[in-house]
Amino acid sequence: MSEAHRIRILSIDDHPLLREGIGAIIGAQPDMELVGQAADAHDGIRQYRQRKPDITLMDVRLPDMSGIDALIALRAEFINARIIMLSTVHGDVEIQRAIEAGARGFLLKSMPPKEMVAAIRLVHAGKKCVPPEVAAHLAEYLAEDSLTAREIQILQLVAAGNRNRDVADALSISEDTVKVHVKHIMEKLGANDRTEAVVIAVRRGIFNV
Repeated sequence: MSEAHRIRILSIDDHPLLREGIGAIIGAQPDMELVGQAADAHDGIRQYRQRKPDITLMDVRLPDMSGIDALIALRAEFINARIIMLSTVHGDVEIQRAIEAGARGFLLKSMPPKEMVAAIRLVHAGKKCVPPEVAAHLAEYLAEDSLTAREIQILQLVAAGNRNRDVADALSISEDTVKVHVKHIMEKLGANDRTEAVVIAVRRGIFNV
């Protein structure tokens, strides 16, 4: 296939082994070309501006900023950017945020290489790609009550090791109010205690620690 007709791909991921793996997979495809690699969001955005790739593969979690925030920044500047997000976890909140922000696909890093290649071709053809296992995981939580901004704020303070009194002081609210919030948080997440609530929230991508 001529160089002009190849799908031009930019890879943004902070794991060198994964970047090498993606490079090898793309290099083996006659209809694809890797035009750039970046280890963080800011370099990725810079390379996007410079290279104008057809497809961008971007890690959800990057060292300098969230991959989803980088997605939002790119889409604000390049409305037609076709970006596929990659993640190691089934974080339903991250999946939902990415899709709402304009991601054209959301793939797990544990998928077989042939599925990634198929997703690239699908998105390049103008379609969206969310594998069945990712869609099913997202659907599992969509009917649930999501945490409010205040509840997320409180849970982040709890994750940092603060007691209810510390949280109350930090937010200028009563300790009883904090206790009520924590109770609601555990109910919504199906957690038995504060520690489990934090673990569930991180796994689902509600926030990172």
